[in-house]
Amino acid sequence: MNKQWIAAAAFTAALGATLATPVFAADMEKCYGIAKAGQNDCKGNNHSCAGQATKSMDKGEFKAVAKGTCAQLGGSLTPDM
Repeated sequence: MNKQWIAAAAFTAALGATLATPVFAADMEKCYGIAKAGQNDCKGNNHSCAGQATKSMDKGEFKAVAKGTCAQLGGSLTPDM
């Protein structure tokens, strides 16, 4: 196989994995049950993309928030499915 093709395939695979994984700043955490419909961050109930939540305050959907603020917002650090 062509070395350039192999390098391109490896780069594409690494880029795809990076883009599919949500990256939060070290001072952020997932807060479940606070996202409004269409405003969830990343994968959730029965879908695989951000912004696809169909109902507000679904306990299986999350938003990234500053650490320590989830409880103040009425959310949970674990999904309740």
